[in-house]
Amino acid sequence: MNEGRKEIFQLVIVLVGVIFLVKLFFVQVLDDRYADLADSNSVLRQIEYPFRGLIKDRNGKLIVYNTPEYDLEVIVKDAKPLDSAKFCKVFNLTRVDLRKKFKELKARKKEYSPVKPMQFIDRLANEDFAKVQDRLDEFPGFFIQARTTRSYTTSALANALGYVSEISKNDLEHDQSGIYKQGDYIGQSGIEKFYEKELRGKRGIRFKLRDVKGIEKGAFKEGKYDTLSIPGEDLISSIDLDLQLYGEKLMQGKAGSIVAIEPSTGEILSLVSGPSYDPNLLTGKNYSSNFKLISSDTMKPLFNRPLMAQYRPGSIFKIVQAMTALQEGVITPETRIRCDRTIIDCHGNHSNEDLRGAITNSCNPYFHSVLRRMLNQGKADDTYKDTRIGLAEWDKHINSFGFGSKLGIDLPNEKDGLIPTPAYYDRAYHNKPWKFSNIYSIAIGEGENLVVPLQMANFVATVANRGFYYTPHLIKAIGRAGMPLPEYTQRHFTTVDSSNFKIAVDAMQQVVEAGTGVNARLQDVIVCGKTGTVQNEPFPSHSVFIAFAPRDHPKIAISVYVENAGQGARAAAMISSLMIEKYLFGKTRRPYIEDYVLLGKFLD
Repeated sequence: MNEGRKEIFQLVIVLVGVIFLVKLFFVQVLDDRYADLADSNSVLRQIEYPFRGLIKDRNGKLIVYNTPEYDLEVIVKDAKPLDSAKFCKVFNLTRVDLRKKFKELKARKKEYSPVKPMQFIDRLANEDFAKVQDRLDEFPGFFIQARTTRSYTTSALANALGYVSEISKNDLEHDQSGIYKQGDYIGQSGIEKFYEKELRGKRGIRFKLRDVKGIEKGAFKEGKYDTLSIPGEDLISSIDLDLQLYGEKLMQGKAGSIVAIEPSTGEILSLVSGPSYDPNLLTGKNYSSNFKLISSDTMKPLFNRPLMAQYRPGSIFKIVQAMTALQEGVITPETRIRCDRTIIDCHGNHSNEDLRGAITNSCNPYFHSVLRRMLNQGKADDTYKDTRIGLAEWDKHINSFGFGSKLGIDLPNEKDGLIPTPAYYDRAYHNKPWKFSNIYSIAIGEGENLVVPLQMANFVATVANRGFYYTPHLIKAIGRAGMPLPEYTQRHFTTVDSSNFKIAVDAMQQVVEAGTGVNARLQDVIVCGKTGTVQNEPFPSHSVFIAFAPRDHPKIAISVYVENAGQGARAAAMISSLMIEKYLFGKTRRPYIEDYVLLGKFLD
C-alpha cells in the first residue's frame, strides 16, 4: 500500500519537472521576446501618449487643440557619471536645483527605480526642446519623452472647458481604472473632466534601440512589439463661439452670468461666467504659478457662476407661481386681486390687475395672495397642517420645472439650489408649528428660494416649449457617432398642462412691449421676458432677466444675472436683448445700448 503511494508521488514530481523544462525551453529557445526586451541597456521602452480629442463649436470652429511639449526623462543607473556643470548650463539649472531633482526622484518611493525611465524635467516647450536636443548625447541616461498639451484658439469659455493638468497623488491612489500613471495628464474641471473617458484616448508603446552612449538607433525589431496610441474622440460643442465671445465682452468688469439655450434641443449656445480667466494660462510650464495666481484672486474666476452660484430668483419666480396656481385651480387668468401695499410692498402704478397684468406689472400683493390660496385650500381643519399639505403640493409642481435639484448638465460641480419643503421648515423652526404667514416671501422669489442661473435659463426654455425641456448640455456630438449622450435627447414634462403656458407667454410678451422689460424690445421679432430685482442688502440689488425669442418657434432662451447692478430692467434686460439680437441677426442694431452696457454704470 505504502509502496504504491510512493510511486505515485515520484511520478507527480517527474511530471512537474518535465512541465517546467518544457516551459523553460519555450521561453529561452523558441520565444526570444523576453530575452530581447530584458536588455534594458540596449532597448528603451517609451510611452507614446495619444492625442487628446479636439473640441469645436457648433459651427465647426476649432476651440481646443493640442500642441507638442516635451519631458526630460532619466534612467538613473545610466546617468553616471554626470557632468553636472555642463548639464546645469545646458538646462539652465543651478547645482542646488539639480541635487533637488535627484532627491525628489528618490522620494517617489512607490515608483522609483534606478533602471526605469523617470520624469526629470516636465513641460519643455518647443523652443526649450530646440535648444537642448542636439546636446542630449552628451548626457547618457537622459532622453526626451514627447507628449502634447492643450492650446486654445480663444480666451473665451474657460469655465466651461475646464483645464488639464498632471494627475494628483490623491487621485492616482483612488483611481480604480488602473489606466493612469504618475505624470499623466487628466481633465480637472469642466468639459475636460466630464468627458475625460472620451477625450483621453489610449496610450501606445514603442521600443527603441540605443547604443552604449544612450543614443537612439531606431526601432527595436522593426517595431514588431510596438503598439500604436489611439487618439481621443473629438467633441462638437453646442456653443456658438461668436455669441460666446460677445457675451464675455458684455460681461467685462461685471460679476454674474449669461446662459443661453436652444429650447428645441436643450443645447447651450452660450455659458458666460464673469469674471473668468484665459485658459491658455493653465497650460505649459507656467501652469503652477498661474494657477496659484488665478485661484487666489478674490473675484474667484475659477468659480463657475452659471451652475455653482445660488441666488434668490426674485420676480422671475412669479411666472412659475402663476402657472402652478392655474394648474391647482385656485385662480383663473381673469382673477383680479387688489394691489394692497399694506400687506407687502410693491412698485409701479397699478391697482386691480388680472393675472396677465399682475405678471406684467410684477405685483407683489397679487402673488402673495396667490400663494396663500395655493397653501391654504382647506384640505385640513388645522391651519398648520393645511399649510404643510399645500406646500408639499406646491413643491411637486415647482420641482417639475427643474428647480431644487441638479438638472444634470454635462459639467461637474453643478449645485441644486433650494426649494423649501415642509421638512426644511420643520428644521428651520426647530419642529415648532409654522404657517403661511411665516413663509410668504417665497411667493415673490425671495425668502428661502435659491436657484442657479442654469435653472433660470432652463425654466424660460420650458416656458418657450410650453411645458417641457431637454436637459441642458454642452456637447451635441461625440466622435464619429455624432450623437450626444442618450440622457440629453429625452424630454422632461412639467406637472402643468401645456394650455396654462399661454397665459405666461402672453404676459411675458407684454412685459417687454409695455412693462418693466421695454429695454429688451427688438424690431422685427417678438421677445417674451421677465425682469427681476433681487434684494442684496446692504449692497445694491442684483439685476435679473429671463427671455426667449421669437414668441413662436423660439430659437433662443436666456437668463442673465448681474450682481450688484440694481434694477433688472437695466443691466440684465439690456444684455439679454443684445445677446438675442446678436444670435438672431448676427450683430446689434442698437450700438447705443451696447455702449451703455460696456460702460457698466447701471446705478448712476
